[in-house]
Amino acid sequence: MALLSCQGVVAGYGNIQVLKGIDLEINSGEVVCLIGANGAGKTTTLMTICGIVKATAGKIIFNEQDITGISPERIVHLGISQVPEGRRIFPRMTVVENLQMGAYLQRGGNTPAIETVLALFPELTDRRNQKGGTLSGGEQQMLAIGRALMAKPKLLILDEPSLGLAPLVVKRIFEIIQRINSEGVTIFLVEQNARLALAIANRGYVMETGKIVLSDKAGALLENEMVKKAYLGEST
Repeated sequence: MALLSCQGVVAGYGNIQVLKGIDLEINSGEVVCLIGANGAGKTTTLMTICGIVKATAGKIIFNEQDITGISPERIVHLGISQVPEGRRIFPRMTVVENLQMGAYLQRGGNTPAIETVLALFPELTDRRNQKGGTLSGGEQQMLAIGRALMAKPKLLILDEPSLGLAPLVVKRIFEIIQRINSEGVTIFLVEQNARLALAIANRGYVMETGKIVLSDKAGALLENEMVKKAYLGEST
């Protein structure tokens, strides 16, 4: 049984249909990536799974429960956390305050969870009382991931985690993503750097104009001629 299943999901904005009946599955413990050109519908897919954009047809099943149409807050409570594109941390709040915001649905104290998250990100430990807006781009991305982990998700969704970051910082972020996965959190990753995403993924989906056009094991997609030409910058 898949942890997450999208079955014929249709969604969009007003009269604009972006998702045109997508089907995908993510199994517990996997890293699954979704690649495609700008405007293909990748972020809309994530927003629909998280309940921010409402599906107009189809079903989204998470952990054997139909979550189609329920509130974003309830979806977080059930075990899905998203790290949005652009990070969207709270710049005037400290690192610790940002992390506390990620735990707002958790009952009881969250100090142990904060310490657990900071242990993942030593870069943030000495900056725990520093305002988020003063952090570097890489540190802000770490904080955004840490904030999402505070909700103790079963599924962590990441939207373009490498965007705007230097190569060495991107390498560190992807090492962290792999570590999070090794500790039992399933990962769904949208990433413009298709080669990087496929390098850490178990499986991948390719999206074009609101439809899934290809799915396979990550290694097979890296060798696929269409993927090489369109997304890896290799000529055939």
